[in-house]
Amino acid sequence: MEEAHCSAYSMHSSSTKMYWTLHEYYSWPHMKGDIARYVSKCLICQQVKAERHRPFGLMQPLPIPEWKW
Repeated sequence: MEEAHCSAYSMHSSSTKMYWTLHEYYSWPHMKGDIARYVSKCLICQQVKAERHRPFGLMQPLPIPEWKW
């Protein structure tokens, strides 16, 4: 898996692309999950991966509780 993911030709491909590349030559139980876990733990992929969520909104003030003495 390391060679398929980190080689100069694949350049840290996504888990889906890596699965389809390896699927042509190899097969084992839970292959898709193993590949997804491997790619999710790759430090370079974590640093370069683009954020896929909307930007967070502005901070909202919390209500101040009223104390009854």
